[in-house]
Amino acid sequence: MKPILKMMIVDDSNIIRSKIKRAQASTRFDVVAVAANGAEAVNLFTQYQPDVVTMDLTMPQMDGINCIEKLVEINPEVSILVVSALSDEATGIEALEKGASGFLLKPFGEENLREALEELTDHLHV
Repeated sequence: MKPILKMMIVDDSNIIRSKIKRAQASTRFDVVAVAANGAEAVNLFTQYQPDVVTMDLTMPQMDGINCIEKLVEINPEVSILVVSALSDEATGIEALEKGASGFLLKPFGEENLREALEELTDHLHV
């Protein structure tokens, strides 16, 4: 059996945060923290040390790209799934270059999210 992984959800939309949380309710992820912006995410990341992070890119206070950089500085091993409506390929590529591990386009179905997270975390042995 695969281990339970700690997850943090970062998105400025309460609807998206709830949707991700709901989709993970019966899987191998334990949502340990939820943040509405990048600055909050960095503080919570230090406190809860999640294995996996879902990351929006467009947020107030600190955007997803800067947040990804900070989280990877704190823990280079973290798996980050960018969940964004941005169809701008350059931004998606930049997120991956900064340390994100995968990308899921909004709007997404719960099954798409589960598959993306499964793919992202298959290599983790926590």
